[in-house]
Amino acid sequence: MPSLFPTASTLSATFGLSSPFAQPAPTTKRSPYAARSDLYGSWDVLEDAKRTTNKVGNEVAKEYTKLSNEAQSKAGKIELYSAKYYAACTFGGMMACGLTHWAVTPLDLVKCRRQVDSKTYTSNIDGWRKIIAADGTRGIYTGGSPTFFGYSIQGALKYGGYEFFKKFYSDLAGEENAVRYKTWIYLAGSASAEFFADIGLCPLEAVKVRMQTTIPPFATGTLNGINKIVAAEGVAGLYKGLYPLWARQIPYTMMKFASFETIVESIYHNLPGQKSDYSKGAQTAVAFTGGYAAGILCAIVSHPADVMVSKLNSNRLPGEAAGKAVGRIYKDIGFAGLWSGLPIRIVMIGTLTGLQWMIYDSFKIFMGLPTTGGAAPPKQSTTEKVKDAVVGQQNS
Repeated sequence: MPSLFPTASTLSATFGLSSPFAQPAPTTKRSPYAARSDLYGSWDVLEDAKRTTNKVGNEVAKEYTKLSNEAQSKAGKIELYSAKYYAACTFGGMMACGLTHWAVTPLDLVKCRRQVDSKTYTSNIDGWRKIIAADGTRGIYTGGSPTFFGYSIQGALKYGGYEFFKKFYSDLAGEENAVRYKTWIYLAGSASAEFFADIGLCPLEAVKVRMQTTIPPFATGTLNGINKIVAAEGVAGLYKGLYPLWARQIPYTMMKFASFETIVESIYHNLPGQKSDYSKGAQTAVAFTGGYAAGILCAIVSHPADVMVSKLNSNRLPGEAAGKAVGRIYKDIGFAGLWSGLPIRIVMIGTLTGLQWMIYDSFKIFMGLPTTGGAAPPKQSTTEKVKDAVVGQQNS
């Protein structure tokens, strides 16, 4: 009786070629039912993913270039240090600061509450868990609205103002002194810009801090918070944290801009070639790296004042002088209390600063402007120019 199952020789003849280890004899003919290897090659998932990624990346790059060209065409040519240039830098600063500060609101919320009362939460994770349990997921973005609007205003005035004051002080110093004392130019320009930026930030910072340091939150939103403060304390209540804000933000911004410029210049100095030799993507990567490193230094320099701002906005007594309030709070918390929440602020500010510089420089590239930082190309002296001109005439 014939077997119902195929024999070993039949199985071998049918499926032998599908084995990766099979080595068919050269004389073996392909069965009409066997797959043709010349039509069905091997498939590599990594290579396929790489091809797909490159294709998508090329399409994105083309679309980005198209949009960039359209934006530059509508804006017209932007001359360096013109009104259009400062307007572009102002808008870029607004984009860089508002979104990034809003994104880290959950970190800022826990940091502020731990600064005001270190017993509120035992850790950052404990803080987020308790906030979500009490107010839902939206609770971790308490204070997000005044944060977004406040730091959008601050970022616009800070970055646009820095570009203006850097040029202003460079012109006052003269060409040679501007190069020789460039770090002092960076410090003076950033301090001047931040002075005005904080005036715009202060009212919204007051609302943000009160919303984040009171349980339940002081207000339901930005306008509600402003109205409550004005009704209880007058317009002056919105600015009672201005001096501590200056004390926190001006050193922070001086460190942020001066160290960024120095770090970026050092990076390009240690890389082969010139800054102009690197692609737009590489330049924004350098901006992020320099910004993150500068952010760590900023967090350390400005942290004691940051703690004091949180304390003043939540614990300052009605009619109490700023100096008296600072002395009373310091007596309560001591020197160690000024450093409460520093590790989480280092992470927050490092990330923030890196992203801000990356966004800001990306926008400048988008508008056809040079990125910030890096050594400027050396300028010819008058003697060298005359010499080149004489050589040119002789050659002609």
